[in-house]
Amino acid sequence: MKQPFYDWNCWLSVSLWCLFGGLNGTFVTRNSRPNIVLLMADDLGVGDVCCYGNDTVSTPNIDRLASEGVRLTQHLAAASVCTPSRAAFLTGRYPIRSGMASPFNLNRALIWLGGSGGLPSNETTFAKLLQHRGYRTGLIGKWHQGLSCASRNDHCFHPLNHGFDYFYGLPFGLFSDCQPSKSPELHRWLRIKLWISTAVLGLVPLLLLIPKFARWFPVPWKVILVFTLLAFLFFVSWYSSYGFTRRWNCILMRNHEIIQQPMKEERVASLMLKEALAFIDRYKREPFLLFVSFLHVHTPLITKKKFVGHSKYGSYGDNVEEMDWMVGKILDALDRELLANHTLVYFTSDHGGRLEAQDGGAQAGGWNGIYKGGKGMGGWEGGIRVPGIFRWPTVLEAGKVIDEPTSLMDIYPTLSYIGGGIPPQDRVIDGRNLMPLLEGRVSHSDHEFLFHYCGVYLHTARWHQKDCATVWKVHYVTPKFSPEGAGACYGSGMCSCTGDVTYHDPPLLFDISRDPSESQPLNPDNEVLFDSVVKKIEAAIKEHRRTLTPVPQQLSVFNTIWKPWLQPCCGTFPFCGCDKEDDILSTAW
Repeated sequence: MKQPFYDWNCWLSVSLWCLFGGLNGTFVTRNSRPNIVLLMADDLGVGDVCCYGNDTVSTPNIDRLASEGVRLTQHLAAASVCTPSRAAFLTGRYPIRSGMASPFNLNRALIWLGGSGGLPSNETTFAKLLQHRGYRTGLIGKWHQGLSCASRNDHCFHPLNHGFDYFYGLPFGLFSDCQPSKSPELHRWLRIKLWISTAVLGLVPLLLLIPKFARWFPVPWKVILVFTLLAFLFFVSWYSSYGFTRRWNCILMRNHEIIQQPMKEERVASLMLKEALAFIDRYKREPFLLFVSFLHVHTPLITKKKFVGHSKYGSYGDNVEEMDWMVGKILDALDRELLANHTLVYFTSDHGGRLEAQDGGAQAGGWNGIYKGGKGMGGWEGGIRVPGIFRWPTVLEAGKVIDEPTSLMDIYPTLSYIGGGIPPQDRVIDGRNLMPLLEGRVSHSDHEFLFHYCGVYLHTARWHQKDCATVWKVHYVTPKFSPEGAGACYGSGMCSCTGDVTYHDPPLLFDISRDPSESQPLNPDNEVLFDSVVKKIEAAIKEHRRTLTPVPQQLSVFNTIWKPWLQPCCGTFPFCGCDKEDDILSTAW
């Protein structure tokens, strides 16, 4: 029997749809579970990227993401230093809820792989949610959420115990101590004081020898030996950790195995890129979550020769451009495997650029654009406002810009929503699902209030006034810049959360929607709503504090000190060292 013309026409349309779908990537519907690629820079300032206003550094691949996706202009980290910010990103919760916020100025992030603090095992990461929904999950790069609790190999805080099927990277992170030619970064001023104290203690037995041999008065040899022993024990007590920071902290791992100790810092970026591309190739036929946590652009700015001198902004700009090139290689892999249309790609930074970073007198940190402050400053916008770019072709509108308050914590419920995960119901989740905002189904962020902590101390709060789209921001505490009149804490290397700070009563008030650079503080004389806005925010803070419950402090003094029995070691402790990585570099490099 002859088929009607419209049946053949329908069949032909479906065939063409399938054919061109196969050629250009998978046609997706909103209900399908996409692949997910998360790209996080380390210490990148919001002003370091071209699509956010930089005209001295070239970032064509990150700009491509923005032009093909949605760019958020008021995207905010939950903390202005690495460990707490990343804890909030992984869990969707303020770091104070998980104990990942510090009450001390010295140790505001995890500082030793041989410490006993880390992201608690009862915290549920987005990786664990998606792992339970059938996603293959991988982390390539920096972790910085702790490693072991009670013994060297228990790895209770390891990425594989937090929902990742595969880990390749640094359980700690990259810092200047990883490069022998650079000045120490970890507790630099404390180390100088320890050296001075050791020298003073060492002089005591020598000075006691003078009256003994001059026969001015008798000095028992036991006294001299006791002081000598005290000086020696004091020296060993601190030098056993600080004297070997590169060997103890700069470690490269694959899953639970140490493959380089210390790592060869000049090769690690190329190895990370090779692993990221291999992960995509390995799991391209099933839904996957790939979190690429770059070492760029943290000091010491290790950059391959092909990018040295490449930018107009010195070694920092070269490092940014190398990272952008790596982003391009990952995007190329998605295109090559016809995965682009079925993959949500997200790019961000863990917090703002570090203004105090110096290398031989040259600026080695990022640029935070028009925003005041930088890394380590609890409330100033430059320390917490970060790039936020989402690309999901066929689902998100290309070239869209959203100027609404959003948070890194929002990634948790957003990924849970699109991946079919079920968030835990026994805890507060501070993030909000961004998909309605990204897709244009709503025009305003679901955040009415956001709270900005410096360690465990609440410095600042933000109120997004829904009825008029105004964003108010109050500062109760601000750091004291040094030298006076500077825009950062150059004297100490990083601003304090408590102690060397200024308390404001009444608080500083800014209208961020009109004054994003926080240059014009408001007061009752020039803002009629001053008192009502402050009272509204104070009521929200009281309500927020009622939701906080006591938890073990992961960044306590005991948890952050170095413990020899927890130190990861390839070999027999303390003679740790190995290189199990192949000598073949990625051909993509």
